[in-house]
Amino acid sequence: MLNVMIRWCGAAGATALPGAAFAATDVALLPRNLSPWNMFLNADIVVQTVMVGLAFASLVTWTVWLAKTIEIRRKTATARRRLSMLETDTVLAKAEQESRGGHDAVAQIILSAAREASLSGGHVDDGLKERVALRLERVEAAMSRQIARGTGVLATIGATAPFVGLFGTVWGIMNSFIGISEAKTTNLAVVAPGIAEALLATALGLVAAIPAVVIYNHLTRTIAAHRALLGDASAMVLLLISREGDRGPFRLARAAE
Repeated sequence: MLNVMIRWCGAAGATALPGAAFAATDVALLPRNLSPWNMFLNADIVVQTVMVGLAFASLVTWTVWLAKTIEIRRKTATARRRLSMLETDTVLAKAEQESRGGHDAVAQIILSAAREASLSGGHVDDGLKERVALRLERVEAAMSRQIARGTGVLATIGATAPFVGLFGTVWGIMNSFIGISEAKTTNLAVVAPGIAEALLATALGLVAAIPAVVIYNHLTRTIAAHRALLGDASAMVLLLISREGDRGPFRLARAAE
């Protein structure tokens, strides 16, 4: 009789605590390591491809930032130095001589103006000033395009990375539902890995997009400041030509050859 009562109590206890039994099963079946690296290794090939692409985009973002920052700082320092030279009591011929062999933007502005003055025979009039101004506009535009080269990819990454990450999220969640359907269970161990992988793809998309947008805006401001320096240099060259024209015809001794 005592044995029958013990069996009945054990069965009643098991019936009274089904949730605890299922919870123990869920915990037993859950992956022991859900670190980002293990989630990447266990992810679907499509989700892995999305993650690798986003990581590469993030690497490109920081590479462009480093390269463009060094380039802009170097070119801005050179432009300021040449602009200081133009602001002194100098003439176009002397400025042209000091700029020979230079490939920076301000040097190209000075050489282009000297070339046009040399072709005009040193006679300063309104036509010469217009021609020089046209040349300087072309040089400014070319140098602006050159210094802005490579920044467009940041805008592309900032605009598309969140959507690429969202694609990985949708694919991971879809795989989770497929796993639920095939296993015919809503066990957390079936759903959790796929959802975790999907959220990791979203996180990588944001990690790639946010710095790209911030860096793009920063580079846009610094490039605009550099363009303002080129505009100041063009204005100073036009002032030199106008000032020398008031003194009479001038000659650039083999200036632009």
